[in-house]
Amino acid sequence: MAPESPVQPLLRDEDRAPELGSWSSGSESQRGTLTESKDGDAKTWLAEELSQQFQIAGPMILVNLLQYLLTLVPIMFVGHLGELALSSSAIAGTFAGATGSSIMMGMASALETFCGQAYGAKEYRLMGIFLQRAVVVLSLVCIPISILWWNMAPFLKLIGQDPVISDAAQEYIRLLIPTLFAYAFIQPMVKFLQTQSAVKAMAVFVAITLVVHIPMSYLLIQQLGFRGAAIATGISQWLNGFSSTFKETWTGFSTEAMEDIYPFLKIAVPSTIMMCLEYWCFDAVVLVAGLLPNPQLEASSLAICLYTIAILYMVPLGFSAAVSTRVSNKLGAGLPFEAKAAVKMTVTLALIEGCTVCILLISVRNVFPYLFSSDVDVVEYVSSMVPFLAIATVADSIQATLSGVARGCGWQELAAYSNLLAYYIIAIPTALLMTFHFNLHGYGLWIGINCGLVTQAFLLACITLKLNWQKLADDASELVGEARDHHKRLLSAGNDS
Repeated sequence: MAPESPVQPLLRDEDRAPELGSWSSGSESQRGTLTESKDGDAKTWLAEELSQQFQIAGPMILVNLLQYLLTLVPIMFVGHLGELALSSSAIAGTFAGATGSSIMMGMASALETFCGQAYGAKEYRLMGIFLQRAVVVLSLVCIPISILWWNMAPFLKLIGQDPVISDAAQEYIRLLIPTLFAYAFIQPMVKFLQTQSAVKAMAVFVAITLVVHIPMSYLLIQQLGFRGAAIATGISQWLNGFSSTFKETWTGFSTEAMEDIYPFLKIAVPSTIMMCLEYWCFDAVVLVAGLLPNPQLEASSLAICLYTIAILYMVPLGFSAAVSTRVSNKLGAGLPFEAKAAVKMTVTLALIEGCTVCILLISVRNVFPYLFSSDVDVVEYVSSMVPFLAIATVADSIQATLSGVARGCGWQELAAYSNLLAYYIIAIPTALLMTFHFNLHGYGLWIGINCGLVTQAFLLACITLKLNWQKLADDASELVGEARDHHKRLLSAGNDS
């Protein structure tokens, strides 16, 4: 966080959102009653804010789900080829997520702070520069990751994974390398459009890609086995481009994208750590499953559970995108109390959604595993784990939404510390204790995961309750102002020359 700003406070009485209930925060000024909006009463503001959030969350849920299906559909086909094909592709996908896509998504998430606050401050041209800068940085990061992927098998064998599964997984992940570079473009573009609430076009283009992707995956897998799944994923990700044009926020390529990279990295690195700590915990659990008796059954069953929870996670991820966009836009515009009220609304919606999905998941526990596997042992084992998945869906809904608040506000570093405590002090040690000491096997892993999710949600909630929203608005003004001043200096230097 920046030091206390000496500038004139950004909050005006007419900018304040109507009172929506009392949340304690970091100072006495945040505990006061919010005055009515100049343009209407509390009900009008609620209806408008709810509409805005659903206009972002709805398409983003669809975008996230469709993009995830680009990876999941081939795995569903591979699951019917046998346990070896499923377990090796699952481990390869897990490794790719841990070392590739999670890093791409984490670094791109910095744009939720930069572009979101710039859009709220009406500094539109800066958004295109931020986008280009992110694509350049992410593309460079892809190079060492590709080298790691190419040599994955020795690492898996070193940590005790089955040699046959390790070799097959390496073959699969090598074919995923083109997908990695696609992520370096797609993820920044998603954040760029999301922060402008321009997400409907994304949903259309991803849907078109998926229509092509499903038959292509089936045909390639029939001809090439599990290798066809990786090839199909790479082709579809590169087809998954967006053609929307925004004249105000995209004014063409600029060499400014190569300037002033350090401020981007100051937020991108904590954003990446924040996201990767969570992903790596789940990936570590998958690797532990490979060390259990009957590793193919354990790894395959756990993979199905994680794929299921990931699909369900798309809904809270949509809410996360909505609250991140609304918070960053409001802070950039100097409306901190409206940002705070938007957070309260989104958290309420997320809690309702989590409880609803929990009930739905339990009701279909004996049916959905057949979507992934026809092996009776795998199906029965997955069905018995559903109660643990149900608990995870509720905790996920809360923590995902509050993580969006962190990205919108720009306090990713603090959220990264909370994730470190939740997953590496609580979740993993608990999972290992329950799995190996109490011999609970896969059930012990899920007990550990749930402990981590609940802890993470609790810590993020505590942080959110103590936020000083006026200070966050001042910080946003400072961040955007520094970028604007740097842009003006470059223009002045160019004119002088």
